[in-house]
Amino acid sequence: MKLIKHLYLLVFLPLLSLQGQTKNGYVKKEFILKQDTLKYCILHPREMKSGKKYPLVLFLHGAGERGNDNHKQLTHGSTLFLNEKNRKKYPAIVLFPQCPNGIMWTHRLKEKSDIGVWEFEFPLKSGPTKAAFLVNELVEQLLTSGKVDERRVYIMGLSMGGIGTLDFLSRWPDKYAAAQVICGGHDPALVDKYKHVPIWFFHGDKDDVVPPKYAQQVYKAHKQLNPQTKFTMYPHANHNSWDPAFAEPDYLKWIFKLKKR
Repeated sequence: MKLIKHLYLLVFLPLLSLQGQTKNGYVKKEFILKQDTLKYCILHPREMKSGKKYPLVLFLHGAGERGNDNHKQLTHGSTLFLNEKNRKKYPAIVLFPQCPNGIMWTHRLKEKSDIGVWEFEFPLKSGPTKAAFLVNELVEQLLTSGKVDERRVYIMGLSMGGIGTLDFLSRWPDKYAAAQVICGGHDPALVDKYKHVPIWFFHGDKDDVVPPKYAQQVYKAHKQLNPQTKFTMYPHANHNSWDPAFAEPDYLKWIFKLKKR
């Protein structure tokens, strides 16, 4: 009996530890739907109270954090929610899914113009990409868990994830109470779909990866429909506008105070 117990500890406990492996409080998990798997990390409030519902924050990473290690998606933004002051002031369930290599959160197309400037198109096509579909299904599952405040579901993202944030709003506009878009953009003709969702845009004026005009066009169209929407431009920043955005004193305060009507 002791030998069997010893073998169990040697063989099975490492597997259990791997499944529950954490990164500074984030827990690595997998969402499996039929034949598809979505890797994600999730952070819960330190002391979740039974029967209480908490805000849910969905964070969509950029193209450089794609993969299957279930770790790189935490590169940008994750420490913001680990800050002890923030955790105490804004207890929330924070979700960082990871998009696999070779696909994106959206069907975004791009090519360089004759003068070497990136030109973008944002087709919605008939449905979301597989990664986006799985993320939405995971969010739906969390909403039915009884732990999420349906009036305080937020979405934010940077670069590919900023584009993804606006794409998600176009597809599932009734799900989110507010959004934050860092160095992203989309089709301004779609803003009527999510006119009720306040958005805070951040962009670097010198961005040569996602030209600022794609965020500015959406902002201008959306601002006419939603006075709470706002735009912050960083005059000397290139594509890395997430660092100054995360350093904004009201970055979390702004979004957590908003609720769906």
